[in-house]
Amino acid sequence: MQRVQSRFRPAGGAGTSPAFSAAIAFSWREAEQSVAMAGELESSKPLSGLLNGLAQSTFHRHSGITEELLRTQLYPDVPPEEFRPFLAKMRGILKSIAYADMDFNQLEAFLTAQTKKQGGITADQAVVISKFWKNHKTKIKESLINQSRWENSLKAMNWRVDLKSQSKHFEQINVPVAIVELELGKNGQESECLCLEFDEIKLSQILKKLTEVEESINTLTNPA
Repeated sequence: MQRVQSRFRPAGGAGTSPAFSAAIAFSWREAEQSVAMAGELESSKPLSGLLNGLAQSTFHRHSGITEELLRTQLYPDVPPEEFRPFLAKMRGILKSIAYADMDFNQLEAFLTAQTKKQGGITADQAVVISKFWKNHKTKIKESLINQSRWENSLKAMNWRVDLKSQSKHFEQINVPVAIVELELGKNGQESECLCLEFDEIKLSQILKKLTEVEESINTLTNPA
């Protein structure tokens, strides 16, 4: 019976062409690089810096912090096409936490769900995100509140009770009055001071109105 010689040889064995060996080696290097880049994205070490950069650009409006800057400084070995979805995922998680103003119990439940979600985050990343939010929650919240204001806000208020020393009518002299000073302004701009004077009748009317406002708020927030 005639022996038929096989055309297939073991990889790397005798008769393997140099081109085939080079292709195998190149594919192996590509696989190693992909694993290394995936590991770098999952690493928690540069994640804290990434979250800080995202907070600065997203909540504090620092336009100089770009995607390319974050990638080259924190994940230089990760190509843009792989870094971009990772960045979008972390930005989305950070926005969800900030816009919901999560307390620590809500944060823990949210991050736990993210670790169980397909394509979510690792347990180490959840720890980094939790620590970041605990350290930056107050500043991010203040920034979001300031950005939501269009008009002047009340920055400070002082009041005192004094005796009226001047008046067109003699009977109003030495009558006790409440003097209220309001400091109004926007962040980053010079404030202005508004001084108001109330006699007993006006002050009683204002207090009555404030009581009505308080009752309305309580009715809306604590329905029967």
